[in-house]
Amino acid sequence: MSIRKNHSIRWAILLAFTLIEPTASQTPPSGGQAGAAAATGPTTVLAPGLNPVPDYRQANVSPPPQEIPAGFTSLFNGADLTGWHTSTTARHGATPDFHVLHGMILGTQNPLGRGGLLLTDKKYKNFEFYMEAKPDWGNDSGVFFRCTDEGAAYQITMDFLPGGTMGRLIQEGGMTLKLAGAAGRGSTPGGTPGAPGAAGRPPDPGMSIWKHEDWNKVRIRVEGEAPHVTVWINDRQVSDAQDTQNSAVGGMIEGPIALQIHGGPVRWQPGGFWRWRNLAIRVLP
Repeated sequence: MSIRKNHSIRWAILLAFTLIEPTASQTPPSGGQAGAAAATGPTTVLAPGLNPVPDYRQANVSPPPQEIPAGFTSLFNGADLTGWHTSTTARHGATPDFHVLHGMILGTQNPLGRGGLLLTDKKYKNFEFYMEAKPDWGNDSGVFFRCTDEGAAYQITMDFLPGGTMGRLIQEGGMTLKLAGAAGRGSTPGGTPGAPGAAGRPPDPGMSIWKHEDWNKVRIRVEGEAPHVTVWINDRQVSDAQDTQNSAVGGMIEGPIALQIHGGPVRWQPGGFWRWRNLAIRVLP
């Protein structure tokens, strides 16, 4: 066959394909898959057996609503930190990373080694405070009340680390408590969840009740100028302490409530976070 004849056959084949191929100006058929594609925009052609992935870039999914106990007033709107402020003078650090994501408050050190405090704008004297928390193992937090901006306060321990205590009343920032039957706290870096208490103590009651890698309910009741403090974790009482005097700085009988990110490298793990949701308060007489 001659070279000229080969070229003629090739041109004839190309012309035939050009005539039968749909053009962009042609109207696609209505109904069926073609009609759906036209309505939703172009789709990617996938290999046989694979289903197309929806375009989630246009999704508008709202976080779950805040759920608080009956009789309580919400302290967190689930969208931003309205009603709260970060301390610029706290001794654990002044630039902690507190931000809102997916209906939660997330907190971590920033930069690594420096913690800080997130305080309520309002002050409280007698109250019940409620929160749900989900921390990463090895990270130390706490709930402060009658708190100064520098972080001198009564503290409820939230030491989610080996030898830690969950739900005990201690002093923070140089205060001197005169507690009746008070227990101390432990501090042992490393280890695994559920580790025994420091110095051979039996496991801490609050730590034993705490659910790892899950949400936990915490309720704190504070009453009196010399505060009587009771703590429940997951609906079980874990501590009951009475200060014999008002040990707050300057004798304050009301003050902000604060969430702590502990400073330093020993009581915090790189990449660790605390998470809070459903924060609420019930003011008592």
